[in-house]
Amino acid sequence: MTADTEVKFHLNRMRFMYAATAIFAGFIGISLLIAPSTMQSMFGYPAQEPIMGAVVYTVWLAFALLSIAGLRSPLKFAPILLLEITYKTIWLVAIAIPAAITGTLYSFALENAVLFVLFIVGYIIAMPWKYIFTK
Repeated sequence: MTADTEVKFHLNRMRFMYAATAIFAGFIGISLLIAPSTMQSMFGYPAQEPIMGAVVYTVWLAFALLSIAGLRSPLKFAPILLLEITYKTIWLVAIAIPAAITGTLYSFALENAVLFVLFIVGYIIAMPWKYIFTK
């Protein structure tokens, strides 16, 4: 497989991950901004301090909007996927795993952790790593 063929092969995978991010992060971000109490009760999220909770929701919405742009130009927006891999991995290692070890990982956080792992694996598979680190 030539380098150009390999990159083109990864572009469709990247587009799939951008679409998945736009759908999931967009739905959750908008829903939590518009109807936080409904979403909290539906998914079992605890009530949060509204300003800091809104920061998380707006960041997820920003990821969704940037992922829409990534559908058109996957390689230009690859740093978005790298940021997603990084923050999700840090959250898993620093927050979720220690909470699971101590038995304090709540069900909503476990659902988040599973979703994060699925997305991380998808991003890692989708990225044309050789191209990104050589260009």
